[in-house]
Amino acid sequence: MKYDFTTLVDRKNTGSAKWEQMADWNSKVAPDTVPLSIADMELKNPPEIIEGLKEYLDETILGYTLPYPSFYKAVVNWQKKRHNWTIEPEWIINTQGVVAAFYAAIRAFSNKGDGIIVFRPVYYPFLQAIEDNERTEVNVPLIETDGHYTIDFDAFEEVAAKAENKILIFCSPHNPVGRVWTKEELQKLAEIIIQHDLLLISDEIWYDFIMPGHTHTVTTTAHPQLKKQTITCTAPSKSFNLAGLGLSNIIIEDPKIRERFRSEIEKVRGDMINIFGFKACEIAYTKSEAWLDELLTLIKNNHQVVHDFFQEKFPKIKAPFPEGTYLQWLDFRALALSDEELEQFLHQEAEFFTDEGYIFGEEGSGFERINVALPTDVLKTQLYKLEAALKQRGY
Repeated sequence: MKYDFTTLVDRKNTGSAKWEQMADWNSKVAPDTVPLSIADMELKNPPEIIEGLKEYLDETILGYTLPYPSFYKAVVNWQKKRHNWTIEPEWIINTQGVVAAFYAAIRAFSNKGDGIIVFRPVYYPFLQAIEDNERTEVNVPLIETDGHYTIDFDAFEEVAAKAENKILIFCSPHNPVGRVWTKEELQKLAEIIIQHDLLLISDEIWYDFIMPGHTHTVTTTAHPQLKKQTITCTAPSKSFNLAGLGLSNIIIEDPKIRERFRSEIEKVRGDMINIFGFKACEIAYTKSEAWLDELLTLIKNNHQVVHDFFQEKFPKIKAPFPEGTYLQWLDFRALALSDEELEQFLHQEAEFFTDEGYIFGEEGSGFERINVALPTDVLKTQLYKLEAALKQRGY
């Protein structure tokens, strides 16, 4: 490989969210322990971005900065080249992360008490945004069959038909279960959304992580009418490990929805973006595509490592190969441990740090979500720790 995907950067005592979290959970972990929880990478950033930002620092003034033509061009071209999606610059509203966009959209397009539909298990900030804004969560659980998840369209249509339910927050590709929804599934979803006049908030932040044999369809393109009622949330943060720069590109084609959303985000100045966020996104989308392509090879290999590890050593623990994202959804239910017991075992005995499945809704009970965006050898070390602890327990 041209790029360095083997160096582990020491993030202890740097304020890294997941490293600080691990220290809170267990302050006595071994020096070679690395958390597999919160979804950023234990990989060096693309060198093109680092060098580009250094050059930018030499020539710029760090004042208030708005999006500018070459930034817009980079975002527009990325959607077309990587996702076959033609957008216009004026459709883009920048926010300080996609979570800020969920919160703003819920406030702008619903009232207190209104129903917000989700498909659990699902990215837990969806659930937090509903609760924090005093809306009513309307859960349509995904159907799980031998580790494969599908949408319960009959149940979805039933709740979509109720006037008090205003919004669907949708995850595509799906976090945490790793589904890449087919075009046929999205078309069926779109028909129900359109028929019952729901607003769709489609979180597509993982759309650059698609495994071989699968194709991501931008949800709003699945039906000609869907663009009239869709907010699509995108960002370079997952793809290029830029979460700390706080830039998302929220893409809204319908002008009325766009201006209503813009008005809401401006109320809390959530449109004030870090100057480096704009430049890093531009460099990522114009100069770092080769890095991403190599990264996808690493992610596929790491998914295979995890899948094979459990299949060969602990087949009762299921690790289905995901269709997208750099996350894996591990099924520990065969161990017959409560969520509290499983968490204690992983944190204290195995020193294996994940995101607990129950935080994605009660449908995640007995599951763990792990992040495989790290050097393969380091990933294997964490799996060996888990293996030793499982054997010590007699599993």
